[in-house]
Amino acid sequence: MQLHPLKFKPLYKYRLWGGEKLKTVLNKAYSETNIGESWEISDVKNDETVVSSGALGGKTLRNLTEEFKGAFLGEKVYKQFGNEFPLLIKFIDAKTPLSIQVHPGNEIAKERHNSFGKNEMWYVMEADKNAALIVGFDKELDKTAYKKHLADGTVLEVLHHENVSEGDTFYIPTGRVHAIGSGVLLAEIQQTSDITYRIYDYDRVDAKTGELRDLHNDLALDVIDFECHKEYKTSYKTTPNTSNKLVHSPYFTSNILIVEGTITKEYSTLDSFVIYICVEGSLELTYNNKGYSLKKGETILLPASVNSIELNSISERSKLLEVYM
Repeated sequence: MQLHPLKFKPLYKYRLWGGEKLKTVLNKAYSETNIGESWEISDVKNDETVVSSGALGGKTLRNLTEEFKGAFLGEKVYKQFGNEFPLLIKFIDAKTPLSIQVHPGNEIAKERHNSFGKNEMWYVMEADKNAALIVGFDKELDKTAYKKHLADGTVLEVLHHENVSEGDTFYIPTGRVHAIGSGVLLAEIQQTSDITYRIYDYDRVDAKTGELRDLHNDLALDVIDFECHKEYKTSYKTTPNTSNKLVHSPYFTSNILIVEGTITKEYSTLDSFVIYICVEGSLELTYNNKGYSLKKGETILLPASVNSIELNSISERSKLLEVYM
């Protein structure tokens, strides 16, 4: 069987901070309330997404990797990760703020949780007026000073708050304290991991459990990077019809691809799967004379064997996040 571009059925996740924008802005189909995350492509255990239709319909990423190996992942990717798909792709809608949190790196995550670490990036798709994110610190701290702020409830005062708007991009390496603020809708690209250490949660009670959510400050203390940076936001170019560098890390590569008219993308030398996340407009992808639609809020995966694809923007222009290893 020949591999071709693949769409997956999203998994919708209840979050006490979730809103309605995944439905009202991105046209996701669900009936529950407080849905905060749409997991678009996931190999997290017990949360595997499946191919939505076609001859490969119902197959998970693990099924595809086991069957097609390097033709699906890319030979170099398969050699490094085996049957484990390395990335998790989400859309996140924060009606109210997320907890202040941090993620462990590969070594600690493996030791404590038998998991990958969780390096990630955010691309803001929409933000209410005065919406903000928390990323890193605004002042130099050491562990002792940080613990004092934590103990007296002033930790928010030393964190870096940044107002955001559509297009803003942030890389969140492991160890960097962060939180998505209320009124932000974003796309998230991350390692395949669901390990989060909560530091502060506004003393909120989860309506589903009637209890406060657990904090993990003992675990978090060992992984926090206390370095203060002058700039946390990623700067990038927006030249149409070319792949503009966003975040290039050891864990994934991401570009912004603004499509005007029709272009051809060649991947014959890449040796990796490619994921397109549509963050604006609508397009048609053509591969082997077959068309695949893709609109804002949708994600599609190109197996490594898909070497050339045509992109035709149906709207005046379309915007994709282009992601690969």
